[in-house]
Amino acid sequence: QLVESGGGSVQAGGSLRLSCAASVYRARTNCMARFRRVPGGEREGIAAIRKSGGETWYHDSVKGRFIVSQVKNTVYLQMNNLQPEDTAMYYCAAAHVGYWPVKVEDYAYWGQGTQVTVS
Repeated sequence: QLVESGGGSVQAGGSLRLSCAASVYRARTNCMARFRRVPGGEREGIAAIRKSGGETWYHDSVKGRFIVSQVKNTVYLQMNNLQPEDTAMYYCAAAHVGYWPVKVEDYAYWGQGTQVTVS
C-alpha cells in the first residue's frame, strides 16, 4: 500500500504538495511516479523519479511547474502555478523498473488517489 497525503482545493496560480510514503515497497521498486485522471478520462503519467540516481521525467503539460523529489521512502510532488486544467484525481504508483515516458502498465503498486481541485 502506498500512503498518499496532500491535495485539496486551491485557486489558480496557487501551490500544493502531494506526498507518497512507500516504505513497504520501496526496497522492491526503483521508480515512483505520479499519474492523474480527469473525470471520464484515463490515467496519465505526469512525473516520475528513479530511486537510484534520482533521474526525473515530466510530462510536457507540467514541466517548469511541478517538481518531483524523494527523501528516504517518501516521494513528493510540488505543484506550482496550478491551473484549472490541473484539476484531477492524482495517484502515486511504484514500478520495479521505470521507463520514460511513464505508462500505467509499467506500475504494479498504486495509492488510493487524492483529489486536486483548482478554481
